[in-house]
Amino acid sequence: MAFVRRLLAAASWRELLSRRCRVCGDPVPPGPDGRTSAMAGWPPRGLCPACAESLSPRRGGFCPRCGAMEADPADDPDLCAACLLEPRPFSALAFHAPYGGLLRDMIIAFKFGERPQYGAVLRDLLLLAFERAVARGVREGGAAPVAPVAPDVVIPVPLYPRRLAWRGFNQSLELARPLARKYGWPVDAGALVRIRDTRPQSTLSGRMRRENIRGAFAAATSRVRGKTALLTDDVMTTGATVEAAARALLAAGASRVDVLVLAR
Repeated sequence: MAFVRRLLAAASWRELLSRRCRVCGDPVPPGPDGRTSAMAGWPPRGLCPACAESLSPRRGGFCPRCGAMEADPADDPDLCAACLLEPRPFSALAFHAPYGGLLRDMIIAFKFGERPQYGAVLRDLLLLAFERAVARGVREGGAAPVAPVAPDVVIPVPLYPRRLAWRGFNQSLELARPLARKYGWPVDAGALVRIRDTRPQSTLSGRMRRENIRGAFAAATSRVRGKTALLTDDVMTTGATVEAAARALLAAGASRVDVLVLAR
């Protein structure tokens, strides 16, 4: 009987822990399907109501090509004037939410090793962001909806070797793995390389960021020619980094580049 009681106690603890928020550790009150919200696909399992609210996705009021955000998130996504006047080197952008608040804190803590456990939640958010964008494109229909398409290859924005050795991992690669695994898409971390050690973009203004990153990437023609590439990163702010990376991929013969990031 003592053994049975220990098994039951262990099972109770596992059940209790499984109902704890994956971000803050608070209890998660399950809904009918184990979720805390009726919103389709949101939130991922294991988020408490407060964290789910803080991490809610941006569903409208943005440009589907560059992510520029309008004042009202209830507006339908629509191309901004800048993208109509001067197309970007990538065809579409998918992102989860604006860069701020809890999402920003989680990205920084994951990237710099303070909270590696956040990686599992951030991977879920990236996957859901891509699926929402594709679903939106299907709903819009038309000859050429501005939404990502199924790629031939997933390519993470690379780190310079010295920075990669210091950090120990490339967050852009690690975040993209579950999405690629789910759909059976190859990940090619060597198709795009950073050939110049640049200053951290976060320390620079918009114009300086573009100068800083110009010519920093090179792509392998043999690995991208004729392919649709999904370029992944954690954050897009001015867009200088993903634009430079996309241009390198197109110059090497990629037929199309879409961008997927956690935060804009």
